[in-house]
Amino acid sequence: MIEKKDITGIILAGGKSSRMGTDKGFLLLNDKPFVQYSIDALKPLVSEIIIISDDIAYDVFGLKRVDDITKNAGPVAGICSGLEVSSTDYNLVLSCDIPLINSDILKQLINVIDDDSEIIQIESQGKTMPLIALYRNQVKKVFNACLNNNERRLRIAINGCKSKNVIIEKEHEFCAMNVNTQNQLKAVKDAYKS
Repeated sequence: MIEKKDITGIILAGGKSSRMGTDKGFLLLNDKPFVQYSIDALKPLVSEIIIISDDIAYDVFGLKRVDDITKNAGPVAGICSGLEVSSTDYNLVLSCDIPLINSDILKQLINVIDDDSEIIQIESQGKTMPLIALYRNQVKKVFNACLNNNERRLRIAINGCKSKNVIIEKEHEFCAMNVNTQNQLKAVKDAYKS
């Protein structure tokens, strides 16, 4: 059985947020910043939480913050940056723009760990969610190779690894909603109320 001490939480908060126009990690839902929801979902399941961001404003959360190893290279670099400093084999990776995420969804990833899978990701509404996923530390070799070849697409990096999906039930799909636009922010706020 994989225990808390074997898992690190990695929160990606280094995105440009160009569609939202502001740093998504600090957007508020019910007076709480988005990134705090990711922290709260991870906390019961991991031994340490690392925030990947070049922005020192994230230091307010009192967690280890790590700069992106490769600037402006998206989640491939963010995940790689987290894996490079993680001291555990298993790593729960979350982006900071999924405020309705909870520990129960993340537990589903831990419950299906096997010897073969290097990446276990949530699947919601027929789409894979590589930013709600469990990554084995060994995938950093593949991710580093992608960065060295100027490959920024997360899908390509994942295709180079052994991955499997965990399909979440329809009634929990709203928990995996990520927020990139003002319209999505409104939808999340409406879902949170209901």
